[in-house]
Amino acid sequence: MTPTRHKSCCFTGHRPEKLPWGKDESHPGAEALKTRLFDLVEAVYQAGITHFICGMARGADFFFCEAVLKLREEHEDVTLEAAIPCEEQAKYWPAQDRNRYFHLVSQCDYETVLQSTYDPSCMKQRNYYMVDHAVILIAVYDGSIGGSMQTINYAKHSGLEILIVHP
Repeated sequence: MTPTRHKSCCFTGHRPEKLPWGKDESHPGAEALKTRLFDLVEAVYQAGITHFICGMARGADFFFCEAVLKLREEHEDVTLEAAIPCEEQAKYWPAQDRNRYFHLVSQCDYETVLQSTYDPSCMKQRNYYMVDHAVILIAVYDGSIGGSMQTINYAKHSGLEILIVHP
């Protein structure tokens, strides 16, 4: 059964370069963010959301994806969709990040690839796809200009409920 928008939540968040602790996921701030994300995912699930859409970027997206996978272990009605901007999204990432990406994608219930090759608009198209298929947006956002800000603005314009977590 295809997930419906009124039961779907999407996510946007910063890459490691914009997170205060960078790539150090053992940092207390990273651990706290992972806990907050799981708590939010669980809260929106309790409010009736069962489908989660992740853009599968490095950094906060990985944290969100892992939180949903953890929730799915507890609730079999939870589904997770990988919204992939282009087939070569992870092509130039460090090996560790690529391996994590492919492992996470393999755990998703759905995989939506928006286009085959990269072009400057594919990330924006991915973000808009997620917003267009959800009623709630969870965002890890520090107020800076970038893709997360653009996604939040589009979600506001589209009438989504927005839950912002400052990293």
